[in-house]
Amino acid sequence: MAGESLVTARRLSVVTAAVGAAAGGWTLADPGLLHGPEAMQGSARGTALVLLVVAVPVLLGSWWKAGRGSGAALLAALGALLYVLYNAVLFLFLTPFNAAFLVYVALLGSALWAVGHLVVARELRVAGEGVAERAPVRGVAAYVWVVAALNALAWLARVVPSMGEYPTPMLEGTGVQTNAIFVQDLGVWLPLAAVSALWLWRREARGGVVVTALLGMWVIESLSIAVDQWFGATADPASEVVSTSLVVPFLVLAAVGLVPWWLLARRASPLLTRSGGPV
Repeated sequence: MAGESLVTARRLSVVTAAVGAAAGGWTLADPGLLHGPEAMQGSARGTALVLLVVAVPVLLGSWWKAGRGSGAALLAALGALLYVLYNAVLFLFLTPFNAAFLVYVALLGSALWAVGHLVVARELRVAGEGVAERAPVRGVAAYVWVVAALNALAWLARVVPSMGEYPTPMLEGTGVQTNAIFVQDLGVWLPLAAVSALWLWRREARGGVVVTALLGMWVIESLSIAVDQWFGATADPASEVVSTSLVVPFLVLAAVGLVPWWLLARRASPLLTRSGGPV
């Protein structure tokens, strides 16, 4: 039978999916919920749509497949949880305080605890061992380094020239005091991508786990950016913080990102119990 950490992670993931459906549905459907610039309201609704119709189904479907022994599905579940965790922070800090605040907090908390239990599960390490041993790790690690470096440079090119200026033009039209995207990416996700790519290069199981999960997160996030840019630009065509010109490039990035994810995930070890059956 599955280990205690995996069972707890699965239960918390179901809670996360339920809260995610509530948060996404409410944000998308209630025209009076959000405040602030129209473009940012539209962007948040676009994110809510992807949370509702992509991330939640991927999370639940991945756990269903993992329950039948798929190591790749378990890695996909972790990627979906990371997407939810990332965007829960944005709902909390990139939109003005609103009536859904406690739902967003619950989304952040449930996703965070689900990730915490999942990453210590023995079964996840088993899946990662197969990736590290059999996948074309060096090409994928190089891809991750390139993406992380370009992303970091893009953010620093906006942040560094704005330092010392208040109010900074960088935040005009966003309605916020600090951009939580820059905080998360530069402080957590891009460093994690760079370090985990090194683990993958060295064929360490933790590299197989983290990089595959991050690639899955990036695929959903690229799709999410395409949708939120379209929603935001539709809500306020004159806004300079969103643009329909980004829709196609990020859809392409989502499609391209599936390739390195598949190269790793298809090598994930199956999840079997000591008796030889699925978890």
